[in-house]
Amino acid sequence: MGEFRVHRVRFFNYVPSGIRCVAYNNHSNRLAVSRTDGTVEIYNLSANYFQEKFFPGHESRSTEALCWAKGQRLFSGGLNGEIVEYDLQALDIKYSVDAFGGPIWSLAASPSGSQLLIGCEDGSVKLFQITSDKIQFERNFDPQKSRILSLSWHPSGTHIAAGSIDYISVFDVKSGSATHKMIVDRRYMGVSKRKCVIWGVAFLSDGTVISVDSAGKVQFWDSATGTLVKSHLIANADVQSIAVSDQEDSFVVGTAEGTVFHFQLVSVASNSTEKQWVRTKPFQHHTHDVRAVAHSPTALISGGTDTHLVIRPLMEKVEVKNYDAALRKITFPHRRLISCSKKKQLLLFQFAHHLELWRLGATAAAGKNGDVLPLSKNADHLLELKTKGPENIICSSVSPCGNWMAYSTASRFFLYRLSYEHDSVSLQRVPKTPAFLRSALQILFSEDSTKLFVASSQGPLHIMQLSEGCFKHVHTFQPPSGTVEAMCLLAVSPDGHWLASSGTSAGVHVYSLKQLKPHCTVPAYNFPVTALAIAPNTNNLVIAHSDQQVFEYSIPEKQYTEWSRTIQKQGFHYLWLQRDTPITHISFHPKRPMHILLHDAYMFCIIDKALPLPNDKSLLYNPPSLTSESGVVRRRTPHAFKISKKYKPLLFMELLDERTLVAVERPLDAIIAQLPPPIKKKKFGT
Repeated sequence: MGEFRVHRVRFFNYVPSGIRCVAYNNHSNRLAVSRTDGTVEIYNLSANYFQEKFFPGHESRSTEALCWAKGQRLFSGGLNGEIVEYDLQALDIKYSVDAFGGPIWSLAASPSGSQLLIGCEDGSVKLFQITSDKIQFERNFDPQKSRILSLSWHPSGTHIAAGSIDYISVFDVKSGSATHKMIVDRRYMGVSKRKCVIWGVAFLSDGTVISVDSAGKVQFWDSATGTLVKSHLIANADVQSIAVSDQEDSFVVGTAEGTVFHFQLVSVASNSTEKQWVRTKPFQHHTHDVRAVAHSPTALISGGTDTHLVIRPLMEKVEVKNYDAALRKITFPHRRLISCSKKKQLLLFQFAHHLELWRLGATAAAGKNGDVLPLSKNADHLLELKTKGPENIICSSVSPCGNWMAYSTASRFFLYRLSYEHDSVSLQRVPKTPAFLRSALQILFSEDSTKLFVASSQGPLHIMQLSEGCFKHVHTFQPPSGTVEAMCLLAVSPDGHWLASSGTSAGVHVYSLKQLKPHCTVPAYNFPVTALAIAPNTNNLVIAHSDQQVFEYSIPEKQYTEWSRTIQKQGFHYLWLQRDTPITHISFHPKRPMHILLHDAYMFCIIDKALPLPNDKSLLYNPPSLTSESGVVRRRTPHAFKISKKYKPLLFMELLDERTLVAVERPLDAIIAQLPPPIKKKKFGT
């Protein structure tokens, strides 16, 4: 692997926002996740659970409900009282409509996907018609006395159930009138509570309504008679969420204690056709409230205050017992929040509403492999730049020379010139940046810091010229006619001749910066791109996909390289393919053209193309002892993949020079320490 001096950085004080709600789309096998800061993320479960899209948060847009409707359309509602539809191609808000009922607490699309139900603060249940390009108000149902916190359609589309405070209402959709009102018992552990909040309801085909509430109960109701059939007390705190499988043979609930319970419909006896609901499996994968759950055909999905998105496979539903059957915890975004200035040894950290610029520390000491060297100069916090307005930062970047810094929100683009004097830094904003730069999804500086590349949400790629006293537009690459595809990833060649971009459709386009025209398109692949970079000297484009495949494509020759064809023919090591976090960064060694450096959240790897590829019988991960053994021992396991798992969770790793690396870690314990305290549970014997 070679020896590097590593700056081990742990002062990126990043805390992901908690998960507020989730919505699973069975037709596309995608999961929408909203967080407490208003951010909405889209995960492609068929593409190794990759976070392929995201919509930045907004302080006034607290998302309380999410749902999918016909035609892969995504809607949300929140405390600002607006219904929002998202443009999944342009990665932008398509439109927002005021529901005129106060804060929106619940959303539900009809089984046909053509109608949308809204539950509001003022007790109103509103029905909207989903048209081809918008939604249109249809009518109100009978008003209720308190807020509507949960909604569910009967699979036939003729009735709905609405959960409120202390009662559940059943409505006839045709007339809009309430047919039954089911009063919930306020008693909790024999003591009467002041209020009982119905956090979730589910309407089954046989007319059963399942409710979960703040008294810790899961209850089954007969909607035809409005009577309670059965009750399960499962928690000493709120049961906050429920999701039912499409076959209606199992459902999952989440509690404020961090426990997820699985219920299944099982036969009373071996030869009996009579069935009953039984609590079969409790799971404790969260430390805090489980605010949202979803039920896919093969897994239980949960998320909450502890920021983790947990996917728990149902082993009886998974045909092949491979890495797809392993428990997954997704904590960090699958995009970069850190950029680096190699020349000035700077790191730019991106948060929701501010940026931090740090200068790395230095050491004068020397040591042997594995030694921790004392700092002769500590890391300096040079700058904290706070945004104005309610919008979250989408992307940011610092130039390789360290003299430029840029970031974008949904409506504004900012560019700053940085000046350094001793240990202080001053910045000057570049005025009157063009309006077409707003809502940038990706910002990238050229290697010589003379050009700025901006990918906007509607698809165009803008090239800007940077110099001491000017900032001007050079060219814009437009997307193919009739298409709108947001570009999420950019890579520029070190010589400044080529620009590569990848969008939401998993395609990779290459442009000539000399001729200012499209050069080629990399052959299509079924899985999204997670990282890409262009190698110096050869101008080979290295592309990583969410299924852990890595391709090398020659830009001058417009074809895959011989090394790439060889590795696709032989195949990657099975342990490499079983990794469950995507590669988020690729770079190259300036003096070793055969080396490719890449990392995901739990490993750093150097691929040496000069060495043979490992087969499935090879030892992929180097034993820890090899790092301290002699070169003779290392040569006994000669294959191309040199992997280190020392740094984790690894949010960023980059080569500063040929002998120096910087690694930015974010330990999970540091995140949990900044969360609100969880509910204390009494343990046996204490």
